[in-house]
Amino acid sequence: MLIVEDSQLVIDALRILFEASGRRVSAARSIAETLLLADIDPPALVLLDLRLPDGDGLSLVQPLRERGAVVIALTGDDDPAKREQCFEAGCVDVLIKPVPVKELMAATERWLL
Repeated sequence: MLIVEDSQLVIDALRILFEASGRRVSAARSIAETLLLADIDPPALVLLDLRLPDGDGLSLVQPLRERGAVVIALTGDDDPAKREQCFEAGCVDVLIKPVPVKELMAATERWLL
């Protein structure tokens, strides 16, 4: 699993949560770092923040899908138009931050099986 998020605090919390459930987790804080990590070790699932310091996270959806990843968008924007954009880009799910832990775990399990 790859977590793409610009906040180190969020990365740390998600890493603890997913590693406790037995998942191998890597993390990236930018578009450039995400592409580098995805080339080295293509992830099965990506939790993708849409606001990254070097651009729009949606620009990563297609390259990640080409590497075989399932992409779940994480956003603080609860706008229906933004959700639609995410689905059109190829995300399989859109979770609105702050995401309840139960909802986050259910979404990741649904797509990792």
